[in-house]
Amino acid sequence: MENTKVRNLSHSPRRIIGSIFGTGFFAALCAIIVFPVLAGLLASFRPGTELIRRGLAIDFNPKTMTLANYAYLFGGNADSKKYFMWYRNSLVITIVSVVVTLLICYFVAYGLTMYDYKLKNFLFTLVLATMMVPFEILMLPMYKEIIKLGLIDTYTGVIITGVVNASTVFFFRQYLSGLPKELLSAARIDGANEYYISVKIILPLAKPAFASMGILSAMGTWNAILWPLLVLKGAEKFTLPIGLNTLLTPYGNNYDVLIAGSMFGILPIFIIFLLFQKYIIDGMTAGAVKG
Repeated sequence: MENTKVRNLSHSPRRIIGSIFGTGFFAALCAIIVFPVLAGLLASFRPGTELIRRGLAIDFNPKTMTLANYAYLFGGNADSKKYFMWYRNSLVITIVSVVVTLLICYFVAYGLTMYDYKLKNFLFTLVLATMMVPFEILMLPMYKEIIKLGLIDTYTGVIITGVVNASTVFFFRQYLSGLPKELLSAARIDGANEYYISVKIILPLAKPAFASMGILSAMGTWNAILWPLLVLKGAEKFTLPIGLNTLLTPYGNNYDVLIAGSMFGILPIFIIFLLFQKYIIDGMTAGAVKG
């Protein structure tokens, strides 16, 4: 009887209508997300003149498709060398920034989660309060500080201001709060020190959180343009978004490199997501159900 009731409930008109609307909504959302990527991919196989004439459009025409843009991008010419210099700069900044940010934010969240002291909740409230301050308000004070520290036109100047990210600390704290504190007590009874507990016991359990925050942090750093644009002055230090932006000028637009380079620039984030998608999903759903 109970199985019959559950079966009837699952096939009720309300559930069927809800399922149809839900499927339609997410299908439309998927199309909105995929459209610019697909349009950019098709545009990267068209000549620059064709892009100016027709713009971004999902129109597969074999007659206009060519590999000339990618051949030019990898051809070893002056534009190609500049592009891969910017690509290398972005890779260096992103890798260093993600590694340092994840480690610092993990240990901050560890201290806010695994220990009990009077100012614990107050300090966490201060961390959350920083999330409500727009970057545009902090931009000028940080820029003045970078000038005083002599870090203008350096990778350090780009990286140092974002290594303690409030949202990353918040996510790590929420994840770590779902781990049993009995692990710490058992380890301390066995004679383990605090370094061993945090690095050898708790950190491996936080792999899903590291994967989730790693991909989000990498995306934010890789696509950042405003702060690097303020700090970096020389063209040889430009990141990929800034470098590609310099190709758009009133005197000429190098769409051959711009479109193909933009699509090739998606690869690192796409590869990271494919490699760590299992951990990303686990990290995002961790703590959704307690008990």
